[in-house]
Amino acid sequence: MSNPERVVELASKVSMTAARKIAEIQRITSSVKMLALNALIEASRAGEQGKGFGVVASEVRAVAEQINSVASSLQVELADSAGELQVLGGSLVEHVRGMRLADLALNAIETIDRNLYERSCDVRWWATDSAVVECVARRERGACEYATQRLAVILSAYTVYLDLWIIDPEGNVVASGRPDTYPDAPGKNVAREAWFGAAMRTASGNDYAVGDIARNVHLRERYVATYAAAIREHGDVNGRVIGVLAIFFDWDTQAHTVLQGARLTEEERPLARCLVLDASRRVIASSDRAGLLTEIYPLLNQHGKLGHYTDRGRVIGFALTPGYETYKGLGWFAVIEVRNGS
Repeated sequence: MSNPERVVELASKVSMTAARKIAEIQRITSSVKMLALNALIEASRAGEQGKGFGVVASEVRAVAEQINSVASSLQVELADSAGELQVLGGSLVEHVRGMRLADLALNAIETIDRNLYERSCDVRWWATDSAVVECVARRERGACEYATQRLAVILSAYTVYLDLWIIDPEGNVVASGRPDTYPDAPGKNVAREAWFGAAMRTASGNDYAVGDIARNVHLRERYVATYAAAIREHGDVNGRVIGVLAIFFDWDTQAHTVLQGARLTEEERPLARCLVLDASRRVIASSDRAGLLTEIYPLLNQHGKLGHYTDRGRVIGFALTPGYETYKGLGWFAVIEVRNGS
């Protein structure tokens, strides 16, 4: 049903129409009863000659009372049925809207999953690039300058990234793709970053590490999704680890674009908020850009991987990341909530 709200609207309209018509019937029967009473009085005054007319007046009054009784009974029955219909219609509206919001949430998280799958492929591929491998293998100025040029070429084609870093085994950034834009990056030590340690410990070139969504102080406090892969000797999949390649996905811009693209109706959009939550239910993306990395969303996840519910005048649809190809997902949820507009 394309417009379930119409059920509630029609139920209300039928109820109002029935109540109005029943009230009109009751007013008419009241008038008839009054006329019948006046006729009985006149018949009584007429004496013997008015007896026949009095009988008719009594019958008219009795019929009017019966009509009034039927109208009153109908009013009660219609009120009960119309009330139940409105409740059922409201439930239908909630269910249809909730399922649609859940489907929109699933579409959003699937789009993000496909995007992040590509990032996991990029970092593993570029970690085998000869310029990247030579930079950390030789650690010579010329090799790292060439690697910087190579990273700049990659960034010119892949605009979804803020920067790419080549990092030596001690955690020092020895080359980056945008040293002019982000001059704080080269020379920084990232040995304490969880993603760096995880990348250094990967078993083979088929593996990668992911960092939590965070604001990177060396990239002008931009929100990033960090993917890292070990750079291995000779670029071999099972080669000795000699460094790490880290890539910084422009998370806020890309995720916000996905959430803003949710196919909400014109009526829903000003009342809606679209979110991405991490595994701890922390808001990591929001259509209103509020609460990023600080708000914990009280998602009622007992409803499963895909579903909807109502809470404090809001219809909430949600979907758990299904993953994509070799990207298994990180336990994230997409959530779309729409406030009651009344």
